[in-house]
Amino acid sequence: MKRSKRYAEARSKVDRLKLYELDEAVELLQSLPKAKFDETAELHMNLGVDPRKADQQIRNSIVLPHGTGKVVRILVFAEGAKAEEAKEAGADFVGVDDLVEKISGGWYDFDVVIATPNLMGKIGKLGRMLGPRGLMPNPKVGTVTMEVGKAVSEVKSGKIAYRVDKFSNIHVPVGKLSFTKEQLRENILTMVSSILRDRPATVKGQYIKSIVVTSTMGPGLKLNVANTSLDARR
Repeated sequence: MKRSKRYAEARSKVDRLKLYELDEAVELLQSLPKAKFDETAELHMNLGVDPRKADQQIRNSIVLPHGTGKVVRILVFAEGAKAEEAKEAGADFVGVDDLVEKISGGWYDFDVVIATPNLMGKIGKLGRMLGPRGLMPNPKVGTVTMEVGKAVSEVKSGKIAYRVDKFSNIHVPVGKLSFTKEQLRENILTMVSSILRDRPATVKGQYIKSIVVTSTMGPGLKLNVANTSLDARR
């Protein structure tokens, strides 16, 4: 892949073999040559789990203390009083049959889907379209709930869902490069802390194998797993 001069300059400032301490990594990440937009800071983790085993399929959600910095478009499947509750909380799209029809026709202009439990039967047929995109409502991450107003508010304030992929990796946004160093640090530690709490009882040996922090258009910086995990536990 051909890289830009900006990327090459940024890459030259990163030591590929070094395990960075979190503070140093965030500071360096924010000092690297930037793209022409406010890049997303990303966290990539490789875990010592076997996703093929049901009890090791890590999936959860968490509210980042400083949000993601991203404007999130929320779609809510609800009706009656619950539909009004969702609208008042700031949902961008609210409905049932009309939204099912639009999505069935190939419309995906939304980032998060929330639904009340009683409507899951109606939207179940959307699974093959929403599932691969990680958009299908799921009670495990709080997107199937009767408390739609609360769910919408949490997403607006920085709640993100995450799940381990088939390669035992987790990829999540943890803010924008324009955030302060402390905001990014707190978001990252909150995310690592959540992953640590998710550790399955059946996992033996090293649980978090690697942690990399990067930006949308930048190189990755490997973190010192032991020290980052220790800070996250405090």
